[in-house]
Amino acid sequence: MLNYETTGDLLTRPLPIADLSDFTSGDEQRVNSFIQTIGDSLADIGFFALTNHGIDLSLIEDTYEEAESFFMLNESVKRLYAKPEISHQRGYTAFGVEHAKDNPAPDLKEFWQTGRGQQGSETDNKYPMNIWPNEHIPKFEEKVDDLYNQMEAISNQLLAACSLYLGKQSNWLPSMAEKGNTIMRIIHYPPLDSSTPDGAVRSAAHEDINFITLLMTATAAGLQVMDHDGTWIDVEGNHEQIIVDSGDMIQNLTNGLFKSTTHRVVNPGDPTQRRFSMPMFVHPRNEIDLTPLPEFIEQTSGSADYPSISAGDYLHQRLAEIGLASNDES
Repeated sequence: MLNYETTGDLLTRPLPIADLSDFTSGDEQRVNSFIQTIGDSLADIGFFALTNHGIDLSLIEDTYEEAESFFMLNESVKRLYAKPEISHQRGYTAFGVEHAKDNPAPDLKEFWQTGRGQQGSETDNKYPMNIWPNEHIPKFEEKVDDLYNQMEAISNQLLAACSLYLGKQSNWLPSMAEKGNTIMRIIHYPPLDSSTPDGAVRSAAHEDINFITLLMTATAAGLQVMDHDGTWIDVEGNHEQIIVDSGDMIQNLTNGLFKSTTHRVVNPGDPTQRRFSMPMFVHPRNEIDLTPLPEFIEQTSGSADYPSISAGDYLHQRLAEIGLASNDES
């Protein structure tokens, strides 16, 4: 369910809704309608809600339960799985480590990150292997990996639809993301207390780094999306929806045709409330060139408004800006 939020006399709009079963129906009219809906949404506000995604709700609930079991472990145990040497791209990241770009106050969250199970290397920090807390949470790997694979399959369908909207072949964007840096993050926002730093929020206003993000609806409210006039759209969902947004990399490639929209997670009215969420950040491979293409320059401002940069360099730059990587890492 997507709510309106009242700001003064202004009533902001809900996010657009797209039905994935339209895209998979084989009915040309429904397929084209789906492509138009998500393309127009990403070109307008940069967000939409996806229904009929096909993931069993019991898997979502089970994964949240496994995640809660992990985050309730003793801090010393959780830190056994912290991997700062790989920019926290796998395993556990402790409370207060990450912050939004240009905001020094730490976000009030801890999280776990996992990548594609069949990919990874002990020697390549750009594509690290997954690690798992199996000795403490035996079913964690099974549930998280299953959900990852199903969400990534959906992401490829969405990238195919985006490609067609942009006038390309359906495999244009999916081929860039094949064996890419796609990562799933399981986030825990603990209850707040008197130790909360001044100015800190659960997740400060930011834009995502990647191509698109698939957000499995959280266990509590708090997500807000910025509209064109600077007001905030309050997003309340359920597990029957996946919230999808476009990130900086696809904005760069399309010269701003697809928007990377600002969003945040605000602190709860009840400070004792905890929150869990599971976003998947869909990334291209490191070598993919994100230089704005001429056809998108022509459709937008007429000049290149974004830099020529590879996906790997862009990712490292942004990880350093949010406190997960150091500037001197190669």
